[in-house]
Amino acid sequence: MFSDVGVLEILTLGVVAVLLFGPDKLPEVIQNVTGFLRKVREFSDSAKQGIRAELGPEFEDFEFEDLHPKALVRKHILDGEGDVFGLTELRDALDPRPELTRIADTVREAAGASAEVPAEAATPAATPAARVDLTKRPAARSAPSFDPDAT
Repeated sequence: MFSDVGVLEILTLGVVAVLLFGPDKLPEVIQNVTGFLRKVREFSDSAKQGIRAELGPEFEDFEFEDLHPKALVRKHILDGEGDVFGLTELRDALDPRPELTRIADTVREAAGASAEVPAEAATPAATPAARVDLTKRPAARSAPSFDPDAT
């Protein structure tokens, strides 16, 4: 429940509690809070048992956590038995990774083939990729336009 609370946070809460309630009343406050939490938990459990009893035997495997929308979708649609809605086929069709892998392999093969061609056999018509310069150069700057009416 409090898995992300560190030692420093617990120590800070303890110091604040001692400052607020004092060392004399602090044990009594802790007992009152724990008693209240125990009563809330008992009330919640009895309400859940009452709802399960009213639903009948056909809902004996009913869990209240399944009412959360994410858990409902995960349990009944995504992880259900079989693929009723064809979601895996749709997921595979929309996944760009296989096509990107195929394109990357083709580019690697083309780069490897152009690197293996001997220098004397390389002609501009045979290796057009060797002539392409992919370096980025700054564009030629033109003089900014002047508007005499802007001043």
